[in-house]
Order: sequence, then structure tokens, then C-alpha cells
Amino acid sequence: MPFPRSSGILLHPTSLPGPYGIGDLGPEAVRFVDFLAAAGQTLWQVNPLGPTGYGDSPYSCHSAFAGNPLLISPDLLHDAGLLTAADLAEVPPFPAYEVDFGWVIPWKRQLLQRAFEHYRQGAGGTLRDELAALQQAPDVAGWLPDFALFMALKEYHGGQVWNTWEPGAARHEAAALEHWRGELAEAVAFQTFVQCLFRWQWFALKDHALRQGVAIAGDIPIFVAYDSADVWANRELFELDPAGTPLAVAGVPPDYFSATGQLWGNPLYDWQRAAASDFAWWVERFRITLTLVDCVRLDHFRGFESFWRVPAGEPTAIHGAWVECPGEALFRAVERELGGLPIMAEDLGVITPAVEALRDGFAFPGMKILQFAFVDGSDGGFLPHNYPGNCVVYTGTHDNDTAVGWWQTCGENERQRLRRYLGGDPPEPHWALIRLALASVADTAIMPLQDVLGLGGEARMNCPGRPAGNWTWRVPPQADLAGAAGRLRELSETYGRCGEHSTYRADRGIG
Repeated sequence: MPFPRSSGILLHPTSLPGPYGIGDLGPEAVRFVDFLAAAGQTLWQVNPLGPTGYGDSPYSCHSAFAGNPLLISPDLLHDAGLLTAADLAEVPPFPAYEVDFGWVIPWKRQLLQRAFEHYRQGAGGTLRDELAALQQAPDVAGWLPDFALFMALKEYHGGQVWNTWEPGAARHEAAALEHWRGELAEAVAFQTFVQCLFRWQWFALKDHALRQGVAIAGDIPIFVAYDSADVWANRELFELDPAGTPLAVAGVPPDYFSATGQLWGNPLYDWQRAAASDFAWWVERFRITLTLVDCVRLDHFRGFESFWRVPAGEPTAIHGAWVECPGEALFRAVERELGGLPIMAEDLGVITPAVEALRDGFAFPGMKILQFAFVDGSDGGFLPHNYPGNCVVYTGTHDNDTAVGWWQTCGENERQRLRRYLGGDPPEPHWALIRLALASVADTAIMPLQDVLGLGGEARMNCPGRPAGNWTWRVPPQADLAGAAGRLRELSETYGRCGEHSTYRADRGIG
């Protein structure tokens, strides 16, 4: 589907400020949407919204369909009568500038348990009917029962990976599932309740964004986590041995980010079986995601043409091999069911003519990263004067250093290339890159909020290959969003990306 000329901000909701240790879907999220509207931005890009597992990464979730309980707003629960003032009276002294997952996860779980207890006692008023309707909605019927039981079983087994459970439960056998649904009925009910809370709050936020003319761009990772309800309940769709152990895992070969490649460890799909069902699981994944967001960034797009297959047990991703994927047949199947696909293709890394043909055959806009335009060895494809119109330009992504951090740590050759391109030394490198992005012919321009605020490397969201310490950044409480809004709006208006110049309307979708 064509993307109109527009611009937006990349910010994961966990990074929003607030008193509860992690950003959520409450008042600060509403204020951020209002900031986007004031700044003339029509897109809010988020990372995957699922319940995170090992490493706290949104790209490694316990479900490709469920929402992250950590994003549920305590303030909105209080306003709805599901929490009392006493429940919120003792908030731990969470750090204001980062997420401390070790503290916030158990505290948030305890708070949601209290809300569940109040709900079981009759609290919630008119919200009770809405939550009941959400539980019966068609877009949860296919995945929520399995997910709720998966999480209940995982808690019962002390957080252990599903393949270590007793054989009946691990193999997802019908008799075992019936037994455990009865045995863990209350825990299953709690997990169901939490997912309905997430969807209630998310849809309210999405409706507010709609009224403000802001569309939400989501994110679909190509792979799912091994320790997920998706793999547990659909073992036949993955390359697993009879015991449920992966035969091979996903990754990428050595690249800009890592000399040994990236060994992600995700199980690989059995694409032959997926094709036999006309990609039913994938169709449902796209369908449900597009009820939550207006368009999606499809992560690791090149893997839909060929994916890097690493034999299980390899210590790094070096000794892998490219294996072809039936990407065209997949997207045709999804297109037949859902119509035109509002997809942005994350086409970074080792891109071949075959990958480009797959992307262009569906007119998916690819990605351009401005920081990459000036690194040693760049072929010029990331320079703005070489862009096609149908692309999305970023100053950087969640995997890059911030623009200021990059400028402070890059080599002199890179700085000199940017100086030549700009015609002088940039007094504010972050605004120089933002101006290049907005002025370019790319239909869509997206900037991480860290770049708009001019923050350094301390505000970086993720370092690929680093096992811990990622995804913790939060917007500083003193951040001058009002000042940034005026400057960003002026640039966006100058380059025809907002107001009467932009045809992007969240209520109409894309195009």
C-alpha cells in the first residue's frame, strides 16, 4: 500500500516517564500523543507490544499475540475502581531515568493481582461489561486460552521453559490441558483478566491517537521466542525434534553490528508445513496485529526471502547458511485474506536482488538509516539524494546509538563526510540529521525521540549482541517536549509532512 508523505517519532511505551517504574498506557501516553499532534507528526512508531521474556527484549516475547502486562496503567485501574488509593500509596522509589526490571516486574505483578482480587469482589462498575466483551472478542478466541494456560503453567513450574514440564503438558496434549485448566483455573482467569485490561487500555489510547490524527506503526518480528505460547501450542510449525528441541536456530551473519554475527537463538519455521495450511498462523498474526496498529514495520524482512540457518549448538552465528523462504507465497496468502498490506520492510543487512524483488513486488517501502550514509565503505544507498520516494528514512533506530552519541564516537572520516554533505560543521548534529530526513524525498521520515531531544549515547535503547542492560531508557522528567514540538513542527511544515500537506489520516489508514 502507498504511504503518504508524513513523519513521526519512534518511542516504545516503556520509555514514557511516570512514577511507576516503567512507561505505560496511561496519562503520559496520552500526553505523548498530544505532543506528536502539536509537533505536526502523524506517526507514532512502537516496538513489539508483547509480554517480554529473557533479556526484557520486545523482540523476544512469550506470545506474538498477547500484550505486555507491564504497560498496563495503574492510574487508569484506579480511575476505573479496580485499585484503591491504598493500593497506590506505597510506590517503590523507582529510578526516574531507566527501567529497573528486577524491581518493576514483581511490583507490577502484585498490583495487577490486587486489581484482579478487587474485580472478583465486584469492583469495576461499567468496565466489567467491556472486559467481558473483550474476552469473547473474535480477535482473542484463537490465542488467549492457550496463552493464559501457558503463563499459568509457566508460573506453576517456577518460570521454567515449557519443554521441561511434565510430558503431557509439554506436548500440549488435550487430556493434560483439560486437567491443568481445572487445576490452575484461578491463575488462568488472572492471565485472561490481565490481557483484557491491556486491550482495554490500548484501544482507548489508540482511539485518542485517532482523534488527534496520529496513526500507530507497530512491529512484527519475523521470529518468535522458543519459550513462548506460540511454539508450545504449534510445535508442528517449527523445526523441532520429537522432544521439542530446536534443530537449528535463527541469526544473521557478521555485519555492521557484530564481527561474529548475531545468534538470536529463535526456532526456525517449518515453511513447508506453513504453506500446506496456506499460512493460516501467519494470516492470523497479521490480522490481529493490524487490529492493534495502523501499519507495521516487518522486522528482518530479508528473512522472508532467505534466512540464516545456524545448526543448534553453535556458539556464534558464523557457521550458518542461507535457506530460501516462500515469502512471496506467504504475502500473497495474507493479501488474499486481508487486502493491501500496510507494511514497512526492515531491509537492512545482506540485501540481494532477490530480496529487493520481493520487497518491490509488493511495493513495500524499505528503510534508510542516515547514520549508515557516512560510515566507511558505504555505497551511497543511504544518502538522501539516492532515495526512492517509496521508502522510510530514519535518523537511527532502536539498534543504533543516538545521533549525538554517534557523532561523538564516530571516526573523523565519518564526521568529514557529513560536513561535506551539509556544507559545514553541524552545531547540532541531531537536528542536522533530522532536517536531512524531513527534507528527503522519502515518503516517510521517522526519528527516535532521543534524537529530537538531542540526547547522547547514555540514552541508547539497545546494543545488538549485548545480553543485558538494554531496553531500560526512559524519557527524562525534565525533557523539553514543548520546545521540541515547535521546532519539529516548523521543519515538518517546511518540508510538506504535516497539516494540509500530509494526506496521512489515522481514521482512513494509509493511502
